[in-house]
Amino acid sequence: MKIYTKTGDTGKTSLLGGKRVSKADLRIDAYGTVDELNSFIGLLRDQEINQKREDLLKEVQDRLFTIGATLATEPGKTNVKRPDLHNEDLEVLEKEIDAMESQLPPLKHFILPGGHQVVSYCHIARTVCRRTERCVIDLMEVEEVDEIIVKYLNRLSDYLFVLGRMVSQELGVEEVTWKPRI
Repeated sequence: MKIYTKTGDTGKTSLLGGKRVSKADLRIDAYGTVDELNSFIGLLRDQEINQKREDLLKEVQDRLFTIGATLATEPGKTNVKRPDLHNEDLEVLEKEIDAMESQLPPLKHFILPGGHQVVSYCHIARTVCRRTERCVIDLMEVEEVDEIIVKYLNRLSDYLFVLGRMVSQELGVEEVTWKPRI
């Protein structure tokens, strides 16, 4: 299979199911942003400190591909084979969040992104995740989208925030807190 098909040269692409839509369509923006998020999760997975989390981060990437496939499917096309998200996928993230939070000091202030390159990668992934969530919600306002996708993205952004805190602790880096001028 060639990587280039030339079918997108006029600004249109095909959804799973065959329908042609503009590359500026909300659906394309949503699953394109999922793809961007997946790339940042890959960057996090490749960090040496995350070797112990490699399997979980790969699982997250697999779930993001599932979300991308779901969003890339033409609405109403039930005959397209694709994987689904399950409540257990949310529970995996929740258990990881709980496990990390049990090892962290209570959060008393807002945290500023930064302190170490890997911590910054966590925050970049978190903010891309939040943007992805907003893109999916934009799509939900005009077309039906399975609510578990928004729930998963919301939970994933929480996971990425807590991961940033955990990585700070593991690296011995002080969290930078926001101290507003009042």
